[in-house]
Amino acid sequence: MKRLAATVVALVLMLTAPHRLAAQSSVADLVAALQKQYDTVRDFSADFEHVYTGGVLRKQLIERGRMLIKKPGKMRWEYTAPEKKTFVSDGVKLYSYLPADRQVMVTSVPPGGPATTPALFLAGQGSLTRDFTATEVTPPRAAAGGSRALKLVPKTPQAEFESLVLTVDGRTLGLRGLESVDAQGGTSSFLFINLKENVGLTDKDFAFSIPRGVDVITDDAGARGRTSGGVSAR
Repeated sequence: MKRLAATVVALVLMLTAPHRLAAQSSVADLVAALQKQYDTVRDFSADFEHVYTGGVLRKQLIERGRMLIKKPGKMRWEYTAPEKKTFVSDGVKLYSYLPADRQVMVTSVPPGGPATTPALFLAGQGSLTRDFTATEVTPPRAAAGGSRALKLVPKTPQAEFESLVLTVDGRTLGLRGLESVDAQGGTSSFLFINLKENVGLTDKDFAFSIPRGVDVITDDAGARGRTSGGVSAR
């Protein structure tokens, strides 16, 4: 979940119709335009490919799945390959389900204020212009011509990520690339496919039913137990 949370702050910026921006606009103008686009998005869905490189041996992990996002604070990430995993936030609780471990972890979503993870920012908690310091950097060598790249550093230090580099089309603001760096030096990126915005997702899409016979670990004083049935988690 930390790798997921540390990489998706800028996805929503590609979800609306292209916004024309002068190629030589200032960093402040670019950030403000991106925030303006973000504010128009209520919900969206997409297939994704997640690539993470980290550890002493710099091993690479590639995962795929589908996600749903609804502001404020609701998310569903269904990983399908190579291992099935589910992460659901209903805006109050976050449920992390690992079928191979027969385990569900339940944690509280921080209330209001600056987002503590990019994933929460993506789901409508936090502000690109308020919570990050942006500087323009050289686009990655693989970026298409006309790209611009922003390095985003959280104004309040975060445990789960150190910075993000967002690469966008210099005129349309279309997202071309996203990379994050965590405190251990790991890098993470997402590629999104079949992305659709403002599709009318409902709260039912973010209800989680705890499977029968799994261990349930909560953040309430380390409480742990085993459920005997499909309890609706809301």
